[in-house]
Amino acid sequence: MTPTQQPTQPTHRTPAYWLEHAWLGDRIESGVALDVRDGRVLALRTGVPAPPPGAEVLRGLTLPGLANAHSHAFHRALRGTVQVGSGTFWTWREVMYSVADRLTPETYHALARAVYAEMALAGITCVGEFHYLHHAPGGTPYADPNAMGEALLAAAAEAGIRITLLDTAYLSAGFGAPPDTHQLRFSDGTAEDWAARCSALEDREHARIGAAVHSVRAVPAGQLATVAQWAEHRRAPLHVHLSEQTAENDACLAAHGCTPARLLADHGVLGPRTTGVHNTHLTAGDIELIGGSRTGTCMCPTTERDLADGIGPAAALERAGSPLSLGSDSHAVIDLLEEARAMELNERLRTRTRGHWTAAALLRAATADGHSALAWPDAGTLVPGALADFTTVALDSVRTAGPPARLGTETAVFAATSADVRHTVVGGRHVVRDGAHTLVPDVPQALTSALAALRD
Repeated sequence: MTPTQQPTQPTHRTPAYWLEHAWLGDRIESGVALDVRDGRVLALRTGVPAPPPGAEVLRGLTLPGLANAHSHAFHRALRGTVQVGSGTFWTWREVMYSVADRLTPETYHALARAVYAEMALAGITCVGEFHYLHHAPGGTPYADPNAMGEALLAAAAEAGIRITLLDTAYLSAGFGAPPDTHQLRFSDGTAEDWAARCSALEDREHARIGAAVHSVRAVPAGQLATVAQWAEHRRAPLHVHLSEQTAENDACLAAHGCTPARLLADHGVLGPRTTGVHNTHLTAGDIELIGGSRTGTCMCPTTERDLADGIGPAAALERAGSPLSLGSDSHAVIDLLEEARAMELNERLRTRTRGHWTAAALLRAATADGHSALAWPDAGTLVPGALADFTTVALDSVRTAGPPARLGTETAVFAATSADVRHTVVGGRHVVRDGAHTLVPDVPQALTSALAALRD
């Protein structure tokens, strides 16, 4: 290089998108130009009738990325295999344990990578992974005590989505009972040892670290505060399975003389950064406790109906002040549009009246409120400064063709499925383009291979 020459400065390309139709939270706009810089929405202009030169064209209805606020990735292995015969949640759980027994960090990574890729194909840009499979069978820690959690973090990165790893305290089989054989690999022994292990996990660009209490039956009452205080110190989200089963409520009443919600409240678990998952079998007092403390509620309707859990009082919880989010939980179905639709339709079945939520309110549960529950408050909306995470739903499929674009939110929630997702963009990068995953080229084969390795 001669003295008069200057090194070439790298040019920073700002990706541009032209959205045929976009839901902006309170309205649908047609012809929206969206610019991205450093993974965030730089600018957004409406009323742009044609794509600007060089812009990526997204035809259909573009929504903020969907947030799957409750996931157990390894439960995907049960899809299609547990539907024969009768039973309850508790018999299903024994089958689930048999899958958990066979997982290693390597097979867990392969399965989760494929499951998270399936989520991206469904328009999901962020997942909350309720993670309690910590150790080797028998409870022996791996050389890296967080090997299983790190496998999940790596899987999400490779599938191109964000993750909140909700590292879960799971210490007992029931009130006063030590872990059974299956549960030994879930347990750290004490809440203090749980906190020491998961404190080694760190946030990263695509990942947040949160906490979870598996349930009141799985964490002794005297140790609940330790988990809650860890989350408070880290300013991290805290999730908990709450009153999913009446048997758990009955056992809690026998052991402590109160409901699970009251027990959690008395030990400092409830609050604005906490989300109760399911919240199915609640008393009026429970609803008041949850709503009054601004504790969130994550409904998982497709799992709750698959496991015959029951229909939770979502509308009453929201009226009491509990923000709603949605999750696919056991992944009997991975379709956040179906979860949103099912929450409304379940309430219709229970009350025999229609119209409990607008389509926009259901989409907010699947987007902005879900991201907030997972500590991604700067995602879930299409506004300048937000993370550039969005997904496009086709309006011309056999399910969605016909209604005018101005009714796109109703079409997306009440007619579309995950099969209608055309594009998924995370941090301004196309992860799904024209229905195909750009990082995991053959998602069905990835799922097949991962599941075959578990069976073998």
